[in-house]
Amino acid sequence: MQSNAQTNKAVLDRYLSLEQGKRVQALYIWIDGTGEGMRSKTKTLESKPTSVTELPIWNYDGSSTYQAEGSNSDTYLKPVKMYPDPFRRGNNILVMCETYKYNKEPTDTNHRKLCLEVMEKAKEEHPWFGIEQEYTLLDQDGHPFGWPKNGFPGPQGPYYCGVGANRVYGRDIVEAHYRCCLYAGIRVSGTNAEVMPAQWEYQVGPTEGIDMGDDLWVSRYLLERVAEDFGVVVSFDPKPMAGDWNGAGAHTNFSTDDMRNPGGIKAIEAAIDQLSKHHIRHIKAYDPREGKDNERRLTGAHETSSIHDFSAGVANRGCSIRIPREVAEQGYGYLEDRRPSSNCDPYAVTRVIIQTVCID
Repeated sequence: MQSNAQTNKAVLDRYLSLEQGKRVQALYIWIDGTGEGMRSKTKTLESKPTSVTELPIWNYDGSSTYQAEGSNSDTYLKPVKMYPDPFRRGNNILVMCETYKYNKEPTDTNHRKLCLEVMEKAKEEHPWFGIEQEYTLLDQDGHPFGWPKNGFPGPQGPYYCGVGANRVYGRDIVEAHYRCCLYAGIRVSGTNAEVMPAQWEYQVGPTEGIDMGDDLWVSRYLLERVAEDFGVVVSFDPKPMAGDWNGAGAHTNFSTDDMRNPGGIKAIEAAIDQLSKHHIRHIKAYDPREGKDNERRLTGAHETSSIHDFSAGVANRGCSIRIPREVAEQGYGYLEDRRPSSNCDPYAVTRVIIQTVCID
């Protein structure tokens, strides 16, 4: 079977450079019924919209995305945020959407609606989030990209933030994705090679409220689209390789106005106390299978805490909640929740943090 990598992208550019007049291509993006897969399709608009409110509600076959029965399959796309399209460029756009059933109720994996409601209740506290999205690059046969086909690379140690063809694999994909995020207006704040070879991380944020979920989901879509062009597969599995290899997380940095102001360490400590009381609730919200995925990752080894216990500490990457050393020294800033898995839904993660720290 011929792979995607064998199509000629230079030939495609010949057609993408054609004039398209005033009409605009809008790529609608949504989360499917797995809670981690993404789908998309394109709609032509007669002109460039100036606001997301001008975009029409659309529909799709929910029975083909694990979201409806075949006998009643129409499922609806409600546009919620639009971005410049780094692939088609010009006036073309990407559109992040919420999904609704035939009866206009949110689908089971539409966690955005409830997240937005919770964010509205806490908006006076100006909650900021930053998520460190880890992922692994794979060949199309499911083997880690760049790894020997009949063996393993050397032990972990030289790969984190490494340089050189024998230490990092897939940097072209990383650089292309970074630039796509900047073009789309996503507040990507950095990237680095991770501890396991072929594993990478990028950071999105700080962003406020619902923007964290929107921007992280669209950044994931951009990553998979870029990797598709290179014929490489992106895995958000929190433990893609068994054995003595690091897993992948989505460490979530969080603060409120009170935490960011002088003396904010007291608000940070109060938040940690609240989080300690709802450990199980958070574990269930931190991966699509209510903790089953994270069981493979949160073992207490490989820079993780145990999934069964709550812990907190200064500069300790083996804790559930880490207070950065500079935050402890200056007495204000933010906390880092290291429990969310790489395949988490950021709407569910940010919602439960706000629920626990700001509302309960």
